[in-house]
Amino acid sequence: MGKDKLRRFAEITAFENVIELEDGKVLKGRWAEQHFKNNNPLILELGCGKGEYTVNLAKLFPEINFIWIEYKGNRIWRGAKTAIEENISNVAFLRIQIENLLDYFSENEVSVIWITFPDPQPQISREKKRLTSARFLDMYKKVLKTKGPIHLKTDSDLLYIFTLAKIKELGLVTHISTADLYKSPFADEILSIKTYYEKKYLANDKNINYLKFSFE
Repeated sequence: MGKDKLRRFAEITAFENVIELEDGKVLKGRWAEQHFKNNNPLILELGCGKGEYTVNLAKLFPEINFIWIEYKGNRIWRGAKTAIEENISNVAFLRIQIENLLDYFSENEVSVIWITFPDPQPQISREKKRLTSARFLDMYKKVLKTKGPIHLKTDSDLLYIFTLAKIKELGLVTHISTADLYKSPFADEILSIKTYYEKKYLANDKNINYLKFSFE
């Protein structure tokens, strides 16, 4: 591991907006009251990047609590550092594996879930690891409030098609579906937030897929 990564791992242990592994379990069901010290709604972001989506959403909606979930400490460092430097207090960074989501959040605790540019896991053998596979959707259903939406932004046409098929298979509700977000009428201020990776895809003229769906 390089010196920069080691330094960043050491730094995030002192960041008040970073919660790592076991430390987050005691906040299950009490994130708003215990960590954020309020009763505001809670939104999760799952996926890949450097926390840009969560940080920018937190700026737009100071009355909402945001948590970005990522396991790689180097990625968490960038988002957490930005939030500290810009004095954004309604955002936290939880360092866990997404597979363990139910150990950290109670039923009906989450209002919205964003999945932004996750690894599409293109191999058939890794289909169950896709963040919109049935096992993950079952987790989301447990922690989401009734009719709480899931947003998916992805450059992967495969993941987009897979998720559409899964929505149909499980009888979920599709609210918005587009295979080319920036050529659609849906690219508002929120959906136009661009992550580091999204900017790279757009620079190569890659279409961005977007889905908004819910369980009811």
